[in-house]
Amino acid sequence: MLNKISKLRSEAETEIIRDQEELEAFRIKYLSKKGLFSVLFEDFRNVPSEQKKEIGRQLNILKQEIQEKYDLLKETLVKQEDTSTINDLTRPSFPFSLGSRHPISIVRKEIIDIFMRIGFIVSEGPEIEDDDHVFTRLNFAPEHPARDMQDTFYISRKSEEDSSPDDILLRTHTSSVQVRVMQKEKPPIRTISPGRVFRNEAISARAHCIFHQVEGLYIDENVSFADLKQTLLFFAREMFGKETKIRLRPSYFPFTEPSAEMDVSCRICGGKGCNVCKYTGWLEVLGCGMVHPNVLDACNIDSKKYTGFAFGMGIERVAMLKYQVNDLRLYFENDIRFLSQFKTSF
Repeated sequence: MLNKISKLRSEAETEIIRDQEELEAFRIKYLSKKGLFSVLFEDFRNVPSEQKKEIGRQLNILKQEIQEKYDLLKETLVKQEDTSTINDLTRPSFPFSLGSRHPISIVRKEIIDIFMRIGFIVSEGPEIEDDDHVFTRLNFAPEHPARDMQDTFYISRKSEEDSSPDDILLRTHTSSVQVRVMQKEKPPIRTISPGRVFRNEAISARAHCIFHQVEGLYIDENVSFADLKQTLLFFAREMFGKETKIRLRPSYFPFTEPSAEMDVSCRICGGKGCNVCKYTGWLEVLGCGMVHPNVLDACNIDSKKYTGFAFGMGIERVAMLKYQVNDLRLYFENDIRFLSQFKTSF
């Protein structure tokens, strides 16, 4: 029995371990339940009683020696792996791939940067608003369709008997921020209001119930429609390229008069026509117009002294043009294969 112990000790001492795989094989061979040491311990049962004390002591010493060798080798291999990782200059600096900004965030920042270069500042307001700021002060008639529940998400509505509380709703446009700015500040006012808005609309390639807007407002003395057109032309060419064309079509908004819709030449189809531009070669980007005198008066601004223009655009629609994406729903699905295509330096 002592010869078997001596032989097993000599064999374990001569084992050469180079990596974690060989270390695991060493543990299984000697220290597992079916390992050589366990087999040797089974033979211990057949040892005569007068020899058991000495042989048992030798077995314990052997097990301790093998365990110490295993622990030392394990610690050494871990340190070697840490050192090799540090010295491996070809290894990526991070063990994971970096994400990128969402295309809506990229376009939002680009729009803001363009208007800030010509003197606009950024204003923000709450997404949960009241009827007064979303509709009433913007010259919406009490019976206007936009106030209906099929167009607007209401949180609470006042009853006919209770005239003090106002309707509470999710804002349908960021024009409510402009109202708050006009109430607090005196002209000249030059601001843009980026933010998320909500409308009760069917989701399709060109529309969604949640989307993002950037609305602009400029109020001062002697502001004209020509100032509005030149501002929007500057924006379109800075955003889409110097060759971009725009057109203004007469339209109607309760808060502007005269009002217009601005289209830009469709970059997705090159003007030939596609499902995004409804086969016209043009894509509607924003609505605009001169601020209605009723709006100025409702916000305590002298409409006889001051004039101004306002505009509002959907960021998703601008992103569709910029990146030639033909389905607005892609921006909300969070498909990593889609989002990873967008890179930015900021």
